[in-house]
Amino acid sequence: MESPLRVRYQTIEFGDTDIHLCTLRDRHQFSDPDGIAAKLGICSAAWPIFGVIWPSSLVLANCMLDHATEGKRILEVGCGMALSSLMLNKQQRDITATDNHPEVGTFLARNTSLNGDDPIAYERTDWSDDDDSLGLFDLIIGSDLLYEDQHIRQLADFIDNHAQPTCEVIVVDPGRGRKNKMRQRMEQLGYHSEQNSPSHTDYLDTPFKGHILRYWRDEPAEAVG
Repeated sequence: MESPLRVRYQTIEFGDTDIHLCTLRDRHQFSDPDGIAAKLGICSAAWPIFGVIWPSSLVLANCMLDHATEGKRILEVGCGMALSSLMLNKQQRDITATDNHPEVGTFLARNTSLNGDDPIAYERTDWSDDDDSLGLFDLIIGSDLLYEDQHIRQLADFIDNHAQPTCEVIVVDPGRGRKNKMRQRMEQLGYHSEQNSPSHTDYLDTPFKGHILRYWRDEPAEAVG
């Protein structure tokens, strides 16, 4: 019999902006009584990964805080706790979130309500799906997405399928050793690319050894740091 799912509440500050979050208590939580996650290929060890705040998620949200987002249609891929989506929604940006985990939508709705904001557009979809209703976006973002070699092409192609002809893509990678494979695939799809270390990470408990990966087509936007 599964133990009751335990959660925690926390507040993350972005300057004068507070984002309130209900997350899993830790990475040991698990609840899949109807086997929905198992049918999607999500094992018990991987189940809680969506439900905590990772350093890459904090880096992406801080990156977006001062990025040129106004007037753009934005997609967060593999959003997990959707910290960047919640922060952008607080700024009243046009943000849509996606993830494959069956519990993400529930937590996203709960956290949006917790922050007193309008609902965030959300669709549960896999990177290999070709029948979603998302449409095209001006800016596509994500954090800690490059887990497996076999996912690189799926992710890059998913991004490309939802990118406007002029589009910017920002992915924060903690250093999983696959950024060059991602760059190669994105360049094959016609994107320019660059990578930078974040300019400051004093909001993290430990040094961040990863990079901000940026890809764009046509007119490049101002570099991020």
